[in-house]
Amino acid sequence: MRFLDFPNIVRAAWADYDSTRTIKAVEDISMRVSTNHVFKITFVDGHYVVAKVSYFGQYQHFLEDHTMINVLSTNLLAPYDILLARSLVKGKELYTYRYQDSLLDAWVVFYNPVRVDQMLPRRLDEAQIDALGAEFARFHLECSRVRHTLPPWSKSIYTDLDQLERLLNTELGQFVHRGYDEQIRRQCERLREHAARIGHDQLEKIPVFVDWNIGNFSVTEDYRLFSRWDYDWFRLGSRMLDFYFLSRIVSDIGDRTVFSYNLSTLTEARFLRFLRAYHAVYPLTEAEIRFLPEAYRFFILNYVVKDGRYFFHEVYASKLQQEAFTQYFPSLEEADVAE
Repeated sequence: MRFLDFPNIVRAAWADYDSTRTIKAVEDISMRVSTNHVFKITFVDGHYVVAKVSYFGQYQHFLEDHTMINVLSTNLLAPYDILLARSLVKGKELYTYRYQDSLLDAWVVFYNPVRVDQMLPRRLDEAQIDALGAEFARFHLECSRVRHTLPPWSKSIYTDLDQLERLLNTELGQFVHRGYDEQIRRQCERLREHAARIGHDQLEKIPVFVDWNIGNFSVTEDYRLFSRWDYDWFRLGSRMLDFYFLSRIVSDIGDRTVFSYNLSTLTEARFLRFLRAYHAVYPLTEAEIRFLPEAYRFFILNYVVKDGRYFFHEVYASKLQQEAFTQYFPSLEEADVAE
């Protein structure tokens, strides 16, 4: 297998961005779960920035994602004005670097580092669940308020489903998903049918991060959101796309590093408590509640089945994809919660 020299790509990107500042070291600080790579660039003067390198998907989508994240980070009002890392700009434009050769098309974006306050405990008590429910409601409400100031967004749950169904018609897709082709198509059809019946297209679309876990954000002493990093799954969509991972954070077993994506956390009393605290601040509609299991179905279809081999290393991807067909989808069928 060809060795991919990402540190040298990062160095080339920085030389293109600002060759007057000399790099002392480039350190890989990736979490080792995703195929994305994150680097800490330390300069000879002791200051540093963060670089993200990605080679999955399309460059235009990478640029679109990070442009919207940067606008969001600028437009959010206090106390969320320092929540997100700001990307570095050159002139008036968000700076990205594109590296291309015969085998690799990779892209780099630079961030100013975010400050970190307190990390959540692995298992929350009831008071912490109440505080977190109210806080995520406030954050979603602020995202709703700024949604009209954001740049255009080209993706939706339907474009991702279309991409998955096109993949199934290719030799690669038929090989990767052999034996499960019909099950995948049936789940895509169910999602489309249920989303139409619920009225998904009329649900408000706001910036969502989808993947929330105790390792990618920090809070203040009174459980206000302080900083958030890791924007791999950022998108524009229904706020319900955030709730599956929030259910995992408040679950009885607690957030964990060895994981599966079971449906059961959505039915726990602790998550219902979280929802009550959330609803008291930013009320949820009946249609949004009914869409929650479909948000879970979309997460499994898109991030586990379609793109799991890119978002997770092979050992995780294989495990999660197998569980999708033997556990996750069957649990949706048994619950039939969308009916």
